[in-house]
This record gives sequence, structure tokens and C-alpha cells, in this order.
Amino acid sequence: MSKKVLVTGGAGYIGSHTVVELIRAGYEPLILDDYRNSEPSVIQRLKQIIGKEPEHVVCDVCDQNKIDEVFQTFDISGVIHFAAYKAVGESVENPLKYYSNNISGLNSILNVIKRNPQIPFVFSSSCTVYGEPSGVKEVDEKTERAIPTSPYGYTKWLGEQIIEDLFKSQGDLKMMSLRYFNPIGAHESGIIGELPVGKPNNLLPFITQTAAGLHNELTIFGNDYPTHDGTCIRDYIHVVDLAEAHVKAIDYLFTQEKGCNEIINIGTGKGTSVLDLVRTFERENNIKLNYSFGPRRSGDVIEIYANVDYALSLINWKAKKDIKDAVKDAWNWEKSIRDLK
Repeated sequence: MSKKVLVTGGAGYIGSHTVVELIRAGYEPLILDDYRNSEPSVIQRLKQIIGKEPEHVVCDVCDQNKIDEVFQTFDISGVIHFAAYKAVGESVENPLKYYSNNISGLNSILNVIKRNPQIPFVFSSSCTVYGEPSGVKEVDEKTERAIPTSPYGYTKWLGEQIIEDLFKSQGDLKMMSLRYFNPIGAHESGIIGELPVGKPNNLLPFITQTAAGLHNELTIFGNDYPTHDGTCIRDYIHVVDLAEAHVKAIDYLFTQEKGCNEIINIGTGKGTSVLDLVRTFERENNIKLNYSFGPRRSGDVIEIYANVDYALSLINWKAKKDIKDAVKDAWNWEKSIRDLK
């Protein structure tokens, strides 16, 4: 059997780390990316880690004809679908861009999966589907989904719904959606990591860029929330742990003789506040960060973290790294791309 796994968006942040872990596990990843939200240089960076240039094709995931051609050309045995826009703020400003790309891209891949039910499919989902959980901070997979507060989040909500409806219509498909919490960190080599296009939308890249001098200060949005230090609490998961979860997901789906559609939380099971993350970065890297508090940001959830019991029981996965590892790896990555000592 072929061990070639198509990784859409494989030159992106999470995708590139997953490519490394797939190779470590004996798979043959095929990267599909058009570099609209990543850099072609990632291919050469991956070569430095894995010792050879990973197989890759330049393709718009929304182009059904090109996607069909890729599947006709390569003996693909599994799919991990990352390719999507992911900036919450941008999705509010330009919702049609997000609905067009994120939903069309998913549909073009699922059209092929529908015709080839033997191919396992893993979907990159998000904890944004939970919205602001009512009365709970720790959410499990049975926690009721809420209408997300951004078009980005709603594309993940809709993505899960599309997958569920497809499975209801064709029960022999093998599919799994991974609800990520907050990916942070970088590969321990410092060769690949998060490379935001323009101003970062995520916390840790803004922290590292501020430490590197690209920004005068970091603004923490709100310090009057009902938490231990007044700042929002999230479940920060190291990107390498997250990448390994995708390998475990593919491993599991390959063993299934019957169709299935599973949904799994991918987090640490522990909440960390924004201020805790900032202070951990300062302590672990011996850096004093310039930051200030600003007003609350519309749409921010106060506190949410994952119950990860199902991930352990179903695919035998749990996080191994912590935020100390993540802030050190992220800073090593930032220093490498800025040529800092």
C-alpha cells in the first residue's frame, strides 16, 4: 500500500511541522501549496531537517480540475487538509475571501474523497466552534457548538457540518476533524516556525517580534477579565505536539475497516493566561519585554481549554511539551530568521 499522504497547505506553519513528523513516522508527504499564505523557502528549510527536498506541487486547492489531476498523477493514500485562510480580524473585514477559499477548498478535496472512500481524510478544525461556552471553561467534544464570532470561525463550523453531512450520505468514508486550541512554538532546530505574513495575528509571534525590535511594544487586550490575573486564558499547544496528533489521526484511520467520522480536541488540557505566557517568555529567555494593557478586544473568549481525554483513548495521543518549551523554541526561530545572537 502507498504511504503517500497529501498535505494541503503543507508549506504553512502547522503543515510544515506535520510534514516533518509524517516523515519521521515512515510516511511520504506530498505538499500541495500555492504559497499565497506561506513562503516557497519553506521547502528548502524542510530539506535541511529531513535531508531531502520534500515532494511538492504548486496548486490552488480551490481549483477542482487541478486537484483531480493531482490525484490522477500521484498514488495518494491519505489526506491532511490544512489549506485555509486563518486570520480572525481579516475574516471580519473580508468575509467573502474566507467563505470562498476555505469552503471551496474543502469541497474540492471532499469531491475526490467521496469518489475514493478508502482514502482517510483529516480536517484542520478549531476550538472556535465552541464559541464562548456557557458555564464551562473546560470543553470536551460533546460540548455544544456555538455560532462563532468571526467568519473564519464559521468556516470551521461549516467545514465540520459539511463533513458530517457527507458522512451521513456516504457512511464508508474515514474522516477525522481535529479541533486545535492555540498552536505556538517552533521546531526545536529553529529551521521552521510560524512566519506571519504582515502584522502577526497570534500572540507568541507578536511577543517574539517585539523582543526582536520589530514592534515598540506588545498590547495585551484587557486586564479586567474574571481570571487570576485579569487576562484571557487559552490552551496553548506546542506545534510539534499538534503535528504528531495528525500522524496519530492518520494512523488510526488507516486501521479502520468501516467508515467513521471522529472529532477530537487537540490541546494540553491546561489553561494559561496571556500574562502568564508573556512572563514565561521573559523568564525562560531572560528578556524584558515592553508591553502595556489596552481595552478588551471584541469577540475574545474569556477562558477556554480542552478536555483531552478522548484524544488519549481513541488515538493514543497527548501533549508532551509545555509553554516553556514553546517560548524557547519560538524565540530560537525568531532569532534565526532575524540573524540575532
